[in-house]
Amino acid sequence: MSTFVSEPITPIVEAGSAGPARIGEPVLPAAFVWRGTEYRVESVLGQWKESGPCRSGSSERYVRKHWYRIRVTDGKEMEVYFERQARSSNQRKKRWWLFTVSERKEKEGPASGDRQGFGK
Repeated sequence: MSTFVSEPITPIVEAGSAGPARIGEPVLPAAFVWRGTEYRVESVLGQWKESGPCRSGSSERYVRKHWYRIRVTDGKEMEVYFERQARSSNQRKKRWWLFTVSERKEKEGPASGDRQGFGK
C-alpha cells in the first residue's frame, strides 16, 4: 500500500553518478534527503512524463513533470517527480518531489496452522 507524501526532497549531487542524460530531461539523482534521512536509488522501476497545454493559449503541449518509480536501498518503492517549472518564485529551488512511499513487503511466514509445535 502506498502512502501519499507530496513533499520536496533534496537531491545529492555526486560527481560521475549522473549516468547518461537525454537532452531536455533531468538527471535522476543517485541519492536524496527526505525528512533528514538519506536515501540511495537502487533501481528505476519505471518512468513517464506528464504534459499539459500551453499556458499562453496556443494549442501546443509541454512536458510539465518527469516521473520516476524507484526502489531505494532499504527496499522501499517511491514515486518521485521533477517539475520543469517551479510552482512559485518562493519554491524555485524545490524541483524534486516525493509523491508516494510504499513500504517493503516482508516475506510472509508460514500460515498459522503450519506452525510446528504450536498448541501441542
